[in-house]
Amino acid sequence: MATSTDLIHRPQEEINYSTRVDKVGGRARLFRRIRIAVAVILALAGLVPVYWMGLTAFKSRADAISVPPKIIFAPTLEGFVNLLTDRSVLTQRRLEQFRTREDLTWYEEIALRNGQQITGPSPYVTRLRNSVIIAGTSTVLAVVLGLLAAYAFSRFKVPGESDLLFFILSTRMLPPVVVTIPIFLMYRQIGLHDTHLGLILLYTVFNLSLSVWLLKGFIDEIPREYEEAAMVDGYTRLQAFRKVVLPQAVTGIAATTVFSLIFAWNEYAFALMLTTETARTAPPTIPTILGRGGIEWSAIAAGSLGFLIPVVIVTFALRQYLLRGVTFGAIRQ
Repeated sequence: MATSTDLIHRPQEEINYSTRVDKVGGRARLFRRIRIAVAVILALAGLVPVYWMGLTAFKSRADAISVPPKIIFAPTLEGFVNLLTDRSVLTQRRLEQFRTREDLTWYEEIALRNGQQITGPSPYVTRLRNSVIIAGTSTVLAVVLGLLAAYAFSRFKVPGESDLLFFILSTRMLPPVVVTIPIFLMYRQIGLHDTHLGLILLYTVFNLSLSVWLLKGFIDEIPREYEEAAMVDGYTRLQAFRKVVLPQAVTGIAATTVFSLIFAWNEYAFALMLTTETARTAPPTIPTILGRGGIEWSAIAAGSLGFLIPVVIVTFALRQYLLRGVTFGAIRQ
């Protein structure tokens, strides 16, 4: 039975409790705002090089090398024209002849302002297409093969499983430059040097270890009871894998796809040493862009910007699947 003293002190205790709750909640909100501010600052700092690359891509050659650097300038497509075309320097007489022509395209007019004549397309578009073919195909193969191997390691008793997994992981322990020369000699003997197939196989093998380890972790999180229930209902093992495991592993597949694509897309050492012309990709091509009397920084920035866009598109297309918490929150034993 409550006494009069309890009735007197209870409101004060409730006030003190609510005050303490407000203080804790205020600290939590403050810390949350600080974390958000730090994350925004780090994100902006990381985007500064991308922002500067985008600015440089639309600068003229004079603006790109100006000191101090220009932030406000007249944008031009000179860098993209220099990137996508091969040009020759015009003599004064030929320059006057070209200036009187009325059938020049807009990109020929840009080249003409620099005293140059467009002689044909540059190899950049072909090299970028090679990157799309090689990186895309190797990523698909690495994810498909890695998914099957990860499912086998996760659901079946494989003799020497730990040793096999370590062996698969060990293929990523050596930097590419260490094994480039032996692979170069081997490829030259078997006819895979400077071929799309050679780079596709190589990128697939190097991405396979990452794919297996990442996907095994995701599949381990999917309870076996789901598949067992499906097989009790009459599904085969393959049908249970396709209709039960795959939908639950979409997040892991998306994350593995992005990581594998980034590795294959950005790879430089193998593409430089194992290709010359036919299968050369964009990364070794961009640093070799040279202009008349110096480096075409605007063309290099334009090439880097064009090289960045496909990966950004793929990452944004898969962004809704990259939240591991969505899958982990939906699966419980």
